Amino acid sequence: MGELLTNNTNGSLPPPLKWAGGKRWQLPHLKKFWQRESERRLVEPFCGGLAVALGLMPKRALLNDVNPHVINFYRWLKRGLSIDIDMRYHATLFYKHRRRFNDLLRQKCAATKEAASLFYYLNRTGYNGLCRFNRSGEFNVPFGKYAKVNYRRDFSGYKPLLSRWKFSNLRFDRVELHADDFVYADPPYDVEFTHYSQGGFSWDDQVRTAEWLAGHSGPVILSNQATPRIVKLYRELDYRLVKLDAPRRISCTGDRRAAKEVLALRNLD
Repeated sequence: MGELLTNNTNGSLPPPLKWAGGKRWQLPHLKKFWQRESERRLVEPFCGGLAVALGLMPKRALLNDVNPHVINFYRWLKRGLSIDIDMRYHATLFYKHRRRFNDLLRQKCAATKEAASLFYYLNRTGYNGLCRFNRSGEFNVPFGKYAKVNYRRDFSGYKPLLSRWKFSNLRFDRVELHADDFVYADPPYDVEFTHYSQGGFSWDDQVRTAEWLAGHSGPVILSNQATPRIVKLYRELDYRLVKLDAPRRISCTGDRRAAKEVLALRNLD
């Protein structure tokens, strides 16, 4: 059973994946800045669940993520993905599909339509919408517990918008920025983060992200958890800070307490 493709009055598309820590709730704050800059190219070095790009609906975008399976799924969406695998909320089927997905990874077939379809099913059906891989590179999220799961098979409604966007699978610091790009960067929270992709994301990576974007001449919005050292780092680099109360959110432990977040702004009024 599928969802409607449009879910609000401006015709924006809903994010196709479940996403732990998704930033759809930030859109009312981000749109205030984006509306005056919307002719620029939007660049997201950490595009994740795609909530921000789909909410802002830029004419041009470069959307990057270090996780190759996320980007493979988006590249198939760009082609008008139609899913034909069995999709049901059933534990036996989930683990069968998980084994098949990991087999495809071992066979170097991670860029296929089948891999994209399985990734979507595993994302919708797995625990808390997590995207987690073990040290061997295998997807290891367990079966989720839901009252109901909706699956979509036809993603042709995403094709017209995504056809104008470019997707890349690089480390954040290899993303090539144009001088006038509008950058929205949502790096992993300031916590030890080791399972989303090989190599993890360390404190040094947080510093490199902040310093890299501090040198960008166009508008920048950095989003992160408002830990003391994140706030200190961003202030020392002359970002203007806007503190926010995040909504109750999915976490890897099931802890849904509200988190304190910060938007760090540069070259924006």
